[in-house]
Amino acid sequence: MANTKSAIKAARQSERRRQRNRTVRSKVRSAVKLGRTALGEKSAVARESVSDAIRTLDKAVSKGAIHRNTAARKKSSLARRLAALA
Repeated sequence: MANTKSAIKAARQSERRRQRNRTVRSKVRSAVKLGRTALGEKSAVARESVSDAIRTLDKAVSKGAIHRNTAARKKSSLARRLAALA
């Protein structure tokens, strides 16, 4: 447990950040999964759902919830699958 005042404050801040990052990462996972399933079904809305997933990934990176290379890898994977579909 934190003993000093600054450590107590740091613990509070990190808990708030953890909660915020958790929701952002959850949205990212949902969006990527939606994009993948649309690509798997060769759906007409595949391009749109992939675009939404990419947008969500970019937002997560700007908020610092995920690393930019992780987002780049996921975006690249979705883009490759979309190109193969066309």
